[in-house]
Amino acid sequence: MTVPARQFFDRPVVDVARDLLGATLTRRTPQGAVTLRITEVEAYDGTNDPGSHAFRGPSRRNETMFGEPGRLYVYRHLGLHYCANVVCGPDGTASAVLLRAGEVTGPGPDGVALATTRRLASGVVRAERDLARGPARLAVALGLDLSDDGADVTDPEGAVVLEVPETPSGTVLSGPRVGVSGDGGRADLYPWRFWLDGEPTVSVYRAATKRPPTRRPTRT
Repeated sequence: MTVPARQFFDRPVVDVARDLLGATLTRRTPQGAVTLRITEVEAYDGTNDPGSHAFRGPSRRNETMFGEPGRLYVYRHLGLHYCANVVCGPDGTASAVLLRAGEVTGPGPDGVALATTRRLASGVVRAERDLARGPARLAVALGLDLSDDGADVTDPEGAVVLEVPETPSGTVLSGPRVGVSGDGGRADLYPWRFWLDGEPTVSVYRAATKRPPTRRPTRT
């Protein structure tokens, strides 16, 4: 495994997404380090992609997406939990790869124990495969929050570092992205969810939930 140069991320987001499968992400904190192997991702292509946060342009929330590649983009989803992405493409293009799921591998038993402690504090853990199975769980297991937004994953000495395998990690499958509505969720247009075949840590696919129309009160 090697820490890639920034140029690795300065490529089309779909290419980077595929190449992140099997990579490891480590976050170091005063409590210890946790490492996971990435098994599932989703690609989002900024202003070219109706499913992306950046489709309508820059905002305070997505500012990091418009910055240099190789940075971590962390956002809060529905005010409930955090999700982590890796910024890709040239500076200013706002594409990013969502880290959907992974296998907690360490470092050693202490890393797995720390991830388990964090997850138990926020919910039920039925099996070790569920520690980082889904983007919210992944962020909790690693201890990621908004303070990690903008972290440089290409710095070997940084708090958050990513390492990629030198050879392909296995068979890659693809399909529609999870919970994305409208054209962005169409499998024929954006089959941009990628995962490693046979990995038990890969999350369950769920289509976007259609919300019922809001009824306005009737005046009497």
